[in-house]
Order: sequence, then C-alpha cells, then structure tokens
Amino acid sequence: MFIPHGGGPCFFMDWTMGPSNTWDRLAEFLRSFELLLSERPKAIVVVSGHHEGDAIEITSSPNPPMLFDYYGFPAHTYELSYPAPGSPVLAGHIADLLNEAGIANRLDADRGFDHGVFVPMLLMFPDAEIPVVQMSLRSDLDAGFHLRLGQAIGSLRDEGVLILGSGLSYHNMSAFGSGRSGQDSLDFDTWLTRACTAPPAERGKQLARWSEAPAARAAHPREEHLLPLMVIAGAASEESGARVFADDVMGARVSAYAFGDTTDSTKE
Repeated sequence: MFIPHGGGPCFFMDWTMGPSNTWDRLAEFLRSFELLLSERPKAIVVVSGHHEGDAIEITSSPNPPMLFDYYGFPAHTYELSYPAPGSPVLAGHIADLLNEAGIANRLDADRGFDHGVFVPMLLMFPDAEIPVVQMSLRSDLDAGFHLRLGQAIGSLRDEGVLILGSGLSYHNMSAFGSGRSGQDSLDFDTWLTRACTAPPAERGKQLARWSEAPAARAAHPREEHLLPLMVIAGAASEESGARVFADDVMGARVSAYAFGDTTDSTKE
C-alpha cells in the first residue's frame, strides 16, 4: 500500500493553512486503513519519503526512538510517541534479501521513526503493537532502481509482512494552496492512476518513466515523496493495482494506491 502521510504532524494540531477540516478525510482514511487489508500484518516495513541513504538503510533497533524531523510546529507535536517495537530479526532478513539481489545496504541501530512513519501510524495502528522496520530510499532517486528494490523484498508479503510506502502523490510544497496546484495535480494524478492500474508488466515500464508524465515536475520538483510508491509497486510486480483513496487537499489532488491482496474499492 502507498499512502499520503499528510503535512508534518497535521492530524494532531489546529491546521491554519486552509479550512480547519483540510486533513479530515485523509485522517478518516488512515483510521480505517486496516479494513482494506485481508489480514492483520505480523510486521510492517515502511519506506518513507523522509529517509534517504547512499545505500539502503534498515532500522534494526528493537525499540526505535522518535525522530522529530519537522520544524516550527506547536510544542505538543514534539511530545507525540509511537512505541511500536522494531525487529532486528526482520531487519536482518531484509538485509539478506537485498544482498541476494546485489543491493548495497546497511543496518542502522540508532535511527528512529521519522514523521513519515509515526504520524500516519498513530492513526492506522494506534495500539503500536505490530513490529515496524523502516527502510530508506537510495539518494540517487532512480525510479527503476526503486522498482527493483521492491521486487527484492516482495517475498516478505508471503510471510505476513505489510510493505507500506509513505509519501505524497503530489508534493510541490511551494505550490500547495497557491492556485497553481489544482490542474497540475489533477493531470499528474490522472496519469499516475492509469499507470498504477495498468497491467503489471506495463505498469513498471510506465512508472520507471514517470518524469515524462503530464505535469510530472510540477507535481514533484524532487521525487523523494513519490518513490515509496515505486517500491510498493515493485513488491507486487505481478499483481494488479487500484486507487483506494483520493481527496483534494489545499487545492491539490492526493491519492493512495494498493497492490496485490487487498480490497479494490476506491474511496473518493
């Protein structure tokens, strides 16, 4: 699954940019997220748009700390806590899979959950009982590589592990709320939905060339918030995809996508 994770700690404050209910529909979607799954995950691997490395970094602490990687928000948003356990065993298993695929990686026992993880997870799995391992993007942001990265870890799904991409399908921070984002986000979202729902063999080819899509660079001046979607699509490279949520947020369309064994209902 690929989810929009919102803006900073947006679900836990009085939002001043736009109407007060700006993030309500996305929050409702995240709270009902587990209804989309065929079973409760045994563990969750999260690929966050806020975590990059020259090699793939995998959190390996049994008790990951919090990483408050946002700035200028109310004091209470720096007191949020998501005490889900990590899983050194799962982290090592991921490293083994990446080694088999020839993908450089390293375990990181110090890094905590960034807000691309703990903010949505507080709504999705508030009991914080499911082990969570965070995995980075590679800092060259190559789309084809991240599709292959997903393929390398796809077998985790057969072990009851949910592979979750956390980013935004539209991420042009200078354009949000400016009036410029509306048509650009719709044009890119239309293309992205067609690509994600294309036959799997064609989907990968289209996503690898995402920058040629209509309004691609207007939607993603830098693609770190889109690439978690590539990993997720790669992990279900032989299965169909569906859009499962869409909403207009601060004048821009944002969407969520599911691949493989989930329900295919679309909430718009």
